Formats: sequence, C-alpha cells, structure tokens
Amino acid sequence: MAIGCTPGLAPAAALFRSLGDPTRLAILRRIATGEARVVDLTNELGLAQSTVSKHLACLRDCGLVDYRVAGRQSFYALTRPELLDLLRSAEQVLAATGEAVALCPVYGTPAGAVTT
Repeated sequence: MAIGCTPGLAPAAALFRSLGDPTRLAILRRIATGEARVVDLTNELGLAQSTVSKHLACLRDCGLVDYRVAGRQSFYALTRPELLDLLRSAEQVLAATGEAVALCPVYGTPAGAVTT
C-alpha cells in the first residue's frame, strides 16, 4: 500500500519550512526569552535591519510571532507558547541522533561550511 503526499500534511510542512532557516530560528530563540524590537534583534544577533525585518515578516505571516506598538516602537513576541515545546523537542531529537541530521546529504551542512 503506497502512501502518497497527504494534503492534510501541507500545513505541518509549511510550519517546518518556516522554521527551516537558521536566522528565523535565532530570532525565535531570542524572542522566546522576552519581547524584542527590531533594533534589539539586529544588535544581539549581528544581523542587518532588512534581514531581521524580512524574517520577522515571514514569522508573522505564519502566525508564529506578532507585535504590539508602544509609541513609535514595535515589540515582537511569540504568539504560540507551544512553539517552545516544539523547539525543545527538536533539540532532544538532534541530541539523540547526534550528527546524523547535520551530515544528511540533502539537508545537512557540508563539513566546515558556515550558515547564516
């Protein structure tokens, strides 16, 4: 019995694609500790403002983060605290599999390569 691509899996695949970027993961990890402004994220993560804004827009489009306005500032926060559980579970899977994911020929990082 063949298992095809189930349309019901598309939302989960989209969620994992949204989490599949190191910059977005770094932003989420930082925001998980508390609200942050774009300027906070650029300073703490060493990224350009345009890069942070682009990734925040992606995370907002996916419903993972949102912001509140205070005066002329916007403070970003997680919308779903369950996301922290998902990230913790991913870290446990990575710890259990060791280097297997990093060495994956399709999705892994070649030895010595630097990702941003």
